[in-house]
Amino acid sequence: MLRVVENLPDGFVDAQPEQLDELLGGPTLIHLSGRQQPALFVSLLLHGNEPTGLFALQALLKKYAGRELPRALSIFVGNVSAARHKLRRLDQQPDYNRVWGGGETAEHRMMALVVASMRERGIFASIDIHNNTGINPHYACVNKLETAFLQLALLFSRTVVYFTKPDGVQSNVFSELCPAVTLECGQPGQKYGVEHAVDYLNACLNLHEIPQHHVAPQDISVFHTVSIVKIPEGVSFGFGSSDVQLQFVDDIDHFNFSEMPAGTHFGWRHDELSRLECRDENGNDVSERYFCYQNGNIELAMAVMPSMLTRDEQVIRQDCFCYLMEQMELPQEART
Repeated sequence: MLRVVENLPDGFVDAQPEQLDELLGGPTLIHLSGRQQPALFVSLLLHGNEPTGLFALQALLKKYAGRELPRALSIFVGNVSAARHKLRRLDQQPDYNRVWGGGETAEHRMMALVVASMRERGIFASIDIHNNTGINPHYACVNKLETAFLQLALLFSRTVVYFTKPDGVQSNVFSELCPAVTLECGQPGQKYGVEHAVDYLNACLNLHEIPQHHVAPQDISVFHTVSIVKIPEGVSFGFGSSDVQLQFVDDIDHFNFSEMPAGTHFGWRHDELSRLECRDENGNDVSERYFCYQNGNIELAMAVMPSMLTRDEQVIRQDCFCYLMEQMELPQEART
């Protein structure tokens, strides 16, 4: 299932996401040499409808055409079959960013091969590049609040999200091997998202080492993901019609990364049994802590900051409705 090559495949730097399935023949791990070792690891297209990582990497490789890369570069090109159809994943597939933590499927075994290969070769840092379907700022995610992780994140954005669940994501597994970040580069098709990712990748390739000095609290805003919100299977939902069990306000993705007070109106519940499902990092049901239902209205029960709210109903079904976050202070060991 996994193809491994030591050279850049012909046509790769000019290919559109939907052409990669035929060009590569499936998920591919590409190892490129460079002046410094070990390699920078970059994963892209773990979700087939999030192309910014591909476009950024192509632009970076064109920049160094005919020249030696400043650092070795290993690239994992993920769900090319979903990219052919511009979908996050195909119906019969697992989510390619939920299968890195071990399991029984072919996709789990493939990711284990990628991890084993990179562990053996050594890794300078890991970068996983994504897009959002809703309206969000550019931000970086980390799974450890250690100086190297925070410095790597801060190089991309002062807005940083810390999370530990779901634990099958790429960055969580690679965080046991090296400093690792996930980049959220806005919505697909935005030129600035590509430009921002290119600049970041180029900066990382040219780093001799990741800065080791502690992060000043005034230079960074860290948000902790405290709950994942899902719509239970079998519960209908929508945005423009009241002919559903849960109806949400049309501009709900404008709530992302804004501190929303208790009582914020999210939408309407058209039957008394349907509800949003919220679980914390330990899997505990915390639905009543964050949402209440008053006279048919869906409201926040406490002040919180949402992220990744989207109006894309397919993405909501395949992933989640949103995450809820709270701002946190840096641990003492990570501060200056």
